[in-house]
Amino acid sequence: MDVFPALDEVDERLVRALVADGRMSVSALAERAGVSRATAYARFDRLIESGVVGGFSARVDPVKAGLPLTALILVNVEQHAWQALRREWKTLPGLEYLAFTSGGFDVVMLVRVADVVALRDVVLVRLQGSPHVRSTQTIFILDEERLPLGG
Repeated sequence: MDVFPALDEVDERLVRALVADGRMSVSALAERAGVSRATAYARFDRLIESGVVGGFSARVDPVKAGLPLTALILVNVEQHAWQALRREWKTLPGLEYLAFTSGGFDVVMLVRVADVVALRDVVLVRLQGSPHVRSTQTIFILDEERLPLGG
């Protein structure tokens, strides 16, 4: 099974290499993917123009950055308010990930904060203080491993 079914084999090798090291030169990218520099340049530009590659970012160690407490917060909301809540929640302290979902909970969010007091403020003040939030469940992350997209 292809990890990136919309990409051909060359594009997939390029994307995997970029995920592993987004700072590599196009020459190094070409070498890693086993293609010519001209092919790597053309494919790289196409991957960006098509939106497959949307940018480059640094991986930050949250603990070393002073955010040692990580939690998943599951939220049930009044269905009509989801768009307004999305706009409001983009300003939540420590919010790293926000998804509106199906199933037992309407929303899943991942927050990284400095301590329990900061988490309490997010959950009790910001979330449960909203008239559109029906319930929350907080799950502490005890250990995690981030895997690169595609493996």
